[in-house]
Amino acid sequence: MPSTDADRRLAPLPAAGYVYRTAWRVATGDLDADLHLRLDGVARYIQEVGAENLVDAGEAEDHPHWLVQRTVIDVIEPIGFPNDIGFARWCSALSSRWCTMRVDLVGSAGGRIETEGFWIAINAKTLTPQRVTDTLVERFASTTAEHRLKWRPWLQNATAVDEVMPFALRRTDIDLFEHVTNTAYWHAIHEVMARVPDVCTTPYRAVVEYRRPIKYGEDVTIGWVRRGPGGASEVDIVLSVGDDIRAAALLRRL
Repeated sequence: MPSTDADRRLAPLPAAGYVYRTAWRVATGDLDADLHLRLDGVARYIQEVGAENLVDAGEAEDHPHWLVQRTVIDVIEPIGFPNDIGFARWCSALSSRWCTMRVDLVGSAGGRIETEGFWIAINAKTLTPQRVTDTLVERFASTTAEHRLKWRPWLQNATAVDEVMPFALRRTDIDLFEHVTNTAYWHAIHEVMARVPDVCTTPYRAVVEYRRPIKYGEDVTIGWVRRGPGGASEVDIVLSVGDDIRAAALLRRL
């Protein structure tokens, strides 16, 4: 049995209930050197699928702003190019102000990536969680029996790291709340992945968990440490400003 949340496989596609489906072709700008879909591309795609999902559900006007507290990406088999991706999105747990949303990506020419995001409905004026509508709860609850979801971190902040490198921010990394975008964090994860390719052979899991926002102009560093027998089984990562850890991340074999 799994010993921690980060060990658990994600919830399977439900047999019934509201599952949003869409599809599009892999974009050439989202490919790595092996012509595989990068993780930052995955993060971008699941955000766009989420926006489409809210429109389809009739909830986009009441819930235009969401922040993701954690993103889990399980690369079961890489999605290469050329390929058309079929997306399936559904709720795996929810409460009155947040939910976990599963998105599976399946390539028409092969490849499978499974994801889950912990999404918080945000009031744009106060930047605090806001209660979702009863209609959203009713529709999203049709695919899960967990209706009292609570936030619980999966990752611990690495207190000591073996490697540190700077991570420069660009203006295009900033969202409407003046915070670093979700996808920019995955750019940082790719910097580490390039240095630990043995941990990132499929199937593998990548997790980013957010602590506090990063703002433009701050000096950000990436620190990481390898763990497990011979340091080969997983990599713990932190994104920091000075001594203040703003995000924790994990790379590990499944």
